[in-house]
Amino acid sequence: MRGFFVTIFGALISWWGLWLLAALDSSMVFFMPLAVDIAVIVTASRSPKLFWIYPLLASGGSICGAAVTFYIGRRLGKTGLKHFVSDQRLTMIHRRIEEKGAIALAVLDLVPPPFPFTACILAAGALEVSVPVFFVTLFLTRVLRFEVEGILAHIYGRQIIAWLQSETFEYIGIFLFAVTVIGTVITTVQLVRSTRAHRGR
Repeated sequence: MRGFFVTIFGALISWWGLWLLAALDSSMVFFMPLAVDIAVIVTASRSPKLFWIYPLLASGGSICGAAVTFYIGRRLGKTGLKHFVSDQRLTMIHRRIEEKGAIALAVLDLVPPPFPFTACILAAGALEVSVPVFFVTLFLTRVLRFEVEGILAHIYGRQIIAWLQSETFEYIGIFLFAVTVIGTVITTVQLVRSTRAHRGR
């Protein structure tokens, strides 16, 4: 298994691997808590001279994935959104938009997993928040989040690389991989059911 995870993280060193992972993380299907954060830290640790560029790539990928989710939400509208987001969460998001606007909703991206931020992106599209304001704020919050991680990786890169080669990280990697697979399956099933319910109306 160690070779498997070394191969995975080796692929993430490339710009396209990190970009794709970040884009999928912002989609409605894939459930990958902390995957992008770990990937940013790993890539920044292994490429100290480029520690600042990987957070930008991750942020760009996240925005691309979020744009697709946002567009789906726009197509669903307020009525269709109820099939994909719980009433309690939808009420919270709606109240936050009314009180503080699109900026406050995008800033929720700074809340660490397992906060369901993808639902916020979907709701933002359905509730027709300001597109420029929402995405500019979202991009800035993601850059802030990932750049902080990149700087820490740049400073403590050697220690992080040593930790990545330890058995402890191997067990953590296996656990996160299992969570990703199980979470993605559950999310996919829920999405299929919600889509059928939406079409049935």
